[in-house]
Amino acid sequence: MNNSMAGKSEAYKAAGVDIDLATSLLAKVKGNISRTRRPEALAPIGGFGGLFQIDLSKYKEPVMVTSIDGVGTKLMVADMMQKYDTVGHDIVNHCINDIAVQGAEPVYFLDYIGIGKLRSPLYEQVLNGVAEACLAENVTLIGGETAEMPGLYGEDFDLVGCITGIVEKSRIITGENIRPGHVAIGLTSSGLHTNGFSLARKILFQQAGLKVGDKPAELQGQSVGEALLAPHRCYWKAISRAMAEGCTPDGIAHITGGGLYDNVPRILPADVDVVFEATAIPPAPPIFAFMQKLGNLDPYEVYRVFNMGIGMVWFVPEDAVAKSLQICQATGFTSAVIGKVVKGNKKVQVNLG
Repeated sequence: MNNSMAGKSEAYKAAGVDIDLATSLLAKVKGNISRTRRPEALAPIGGFGGLFQIDLSKYKEPVMVTSIDGVGTKLMVADMMQKYDTVGHDIVNHCINDIAVQGAEPVYFLDYIGIGKLRSPLYEQVLNGVAEACLAENVTLIGGETAEMPGLYGEDFDLVGCITGIVEKSRIITGENIRPGHVAIGLTSSGLHTNGFSLARKILFQQAGLKVGDKPAELQGQSVGEALLAPHRCYWKAISRAMAEGCTPDGIAHITGGGLYDNVPRILPADVDVVFEATAIPPAPPIFAFMQKLGNLDPYEVYRVFNMGIGMVWFVPEDAVAKSLQICQATGFTSAVIGKVVKGNKKVQVNLG
């Protein structure tokens, strides 16, 4: 490097952006990223655009399905814990679930990290977590962007992901066939997943004065930070197996921000309601009841802000219930019948029992 180039690089570094550090940290994780590559990916990581060839032998009418989301203020808890690998899993799994509900096989993923000042081991932990989650679901981590922006983010950072999947047009899961008499099957969550953290942080840290390392008896051996950072579950393996075995749900809702009340109506026909029975939900992670008690929260609000132990809901005819539950169990998910579909107008009711 000549003196002119060195001067320019040092000036940029002095302004808060270290190009050389970004390059060296990326080199540490490129091996794990490369492991996620599917045969359809045509270019190595690092190009200006990712290339992915659709295998037309698998589809008659392939439909591309895309979704984008972020981890939100759960990142602040990761900062408090100085632990960043699980949020990499969070963003991948959340995004996959958002397209899996339509029956789409996730095929490639892109990540975005926006940060005030790039630092280690945050960068490697986040990207290794992203790569591990992609590898677990046979998704190519096809590219991404790390934007170092001093003065904009301060000490904070943001993590966003974009997923693309493919589904045969005739096999898209829409919810339009949900009818009165259908049964709601709930697949359990691991915790808050990636929603409700603004309220959770207010209750636990501001109002109750807890620290991430505290282990209240109510959390049954977990620290507050561990309970909050439990990774978002990915339900694609259960959905893909149900589709392969001719037991495709007529509708699927990913229970994210808005809980059962706001997410389930997104897939309902105009003339049906769903009635859920809270007492039928399998035991939820204790963090939910703990926060509800500490914050003296109204039951309606907790079921609208948090997933309350249910990360996904399948709607199936009554004669498909036994097989659907078996498929969930065989793919590693605890599930149960938690509600029913009745005549109505796209509303959700949660009976607390």
